[in-house]
Amino acid sequence: MGQPVIIQIENIYYPVLATVGIPANLVTIVILSRGSYGLSKCITRYLVAMAVADLLVLIFEVILYETKVTHFPYSFLKYTPICSLNQTLLFACIDCSVWLTVAFTFDRFVSICCQRLRTKYCTEKIAAVVIAVVCSLIVLENLPIYFIYEPRKIIDNVPWSCNVKSSFYTLPIWVVFLWLETILTPFAPFVLILLLNALTIRHIVLANRVRRGLQGNNNGENHNDPEMENRRKSIILLLAISGSFILLWMVNLIFYIYVQFADTQFLHTNYNDPFTIMEQSGFMLRALSCCTNTFIYAVSQSKFRDELKNMIKRPLALINCLFK
Repeated sequence: MGQPVIIQIENIYYPVLATVGIPANLVTIVILSRGSYGLSKCITRYLVAMAVADLLVLIFEVILYETKVTHFPYSFLKYTPICSLNQTLLFACIDCSVWLTVAFTFDRFVSICCQRLRTKYCTEKIAAVVIAVVCSLIVLENLPIYFIYEPRKIIDNVPWSCNVKSSFYTLPIWVVFLWLETILTPFAPFVLILLLNALTIRHIVLANRVRRGLQGNNNGENHNDPEMENRRKSIILLLAISGSFILLWMVNLIFYIYVQFADTQFLHTNYNDPFTIMEQSGFMLRALSCCTNTFIYAVSQSKFRDELKNMIKRPLALINCLFK
């Protein structure tokens, strides 16, 4: 009997995602780190941090977890302590990716809506502090995950693979931890991103109305307004990044809600069950969210496209010179 359809899809999907996503994030990190992208150093800090977090998710989840299961079933990565460590780092990287998106959204909210606070908060130094604090707190918050696993089997006194302890779903301390994890990711980020975006859009719409009213319209002529153009570019980038996050995490959010209020558990093994198909689909879309920002930059930002073209042309020019 063949493998379930969802497993067949995953066997193709995750290697392709790693092949595309890892180079895309590496290119993004290089372009943004060079500082020639035309954005402020504050924004660049957040975007680089988000790209690094996305890259780590692809490494720990897509390669060391999903791809390993299919293509390297008996590697040393299946040794229980290493497997538990990988799971801990996996969830920490996912949370970092999510909360750095929230931090970036909040930074843009302050920059656009809070004029007095902007000069003090929207700086490269504050961005570096925020990134460091967010990542440190998330790592500490995810440390207990290492202890929720037990060996799936013992071979020659060596513990292999990871299985969630049954007590994880019954002991009060773990139940509270699971609720806390669910609230912190993805419930709170969804609420914060939607709220901050709504406030930012409202402020921009009202500010643009006032600005147009003050400028007037002389004989029907259109006037180029650099301030309004900058706001337009900022809101496009902000909404593209946060909108992509919300869409690709939506299935995962519904899944988490279902788990919390239904008498069921994570990681079912019946891959023909609709719940498991939904669960695995949510994981695939969540992993895809770590690849989309590069393409968002390429589509929405002309300077990023120019830098990307230059990066592609240089090695091609070198190869051409070698063969001349």
